[in-house]
Amino acid sequence: MNHPDEKDIKLFLYHAKQCDPKKCTGKKMAKFGLVNLSEKIERIPPRSILLDPMAEKALSPEDSSNKGITVLDCSWEEVERVFPKLLRMRLEHRALPFLVAANPVNFGRPFKLTSVEAFAAALYILGNKQQAEKIMSKFNWGHTFLELNHEPLEEYSQAKDSKDVLRIQSEYM
Repeated sequence: MNHPDEKDIKLFLYHAKQCDPKKCTGKKMAKFGLVNLSEKIERIPPRSILLDPMAEKALSPEDSSNKGITVLDCSWEEVERVFPKLLRMRLEHRALPFLVAANPVNFGRPFKLTSVEAFAAALYILGNKQQAEKIMSKFNWGHTFLELNHEPLEEYSQAKDSKDVLRIQSEYM
């Protein structure tokens, strides 16, 4: 269960219905009530942290998560279509640092994370390790992601800021 001073962070998922429903980690998270799933980009809450691989700033413990974390579950074509809308919305764009996927489709490949892996990484970096473990526990390979990335996740979660995260990341790349 959560550490006494650890409150669950709200998780939001924009789902564009473009993935195999049997392999969709976002849909499975929604089934367990772990994420607020929406098929409308406008439902992303303002000032939430949008995990964006193109963001100029890396996610770090200094980021405020009180408005939640948002993940886009869509193809690159869909991202390009919705990106102009995303830029007009007041969101905190942040990139995840170097981590390795543990999902069966992209096992061992850097940066090829599923939605649940991205959420878990963000939660861990922001200090919500129990919540990260809780969402990964719904997947039979979930513990592997946290084990495989334990060392970098621990270091990222101790970083001062985005620059510090990038310095740590450079040691793993």
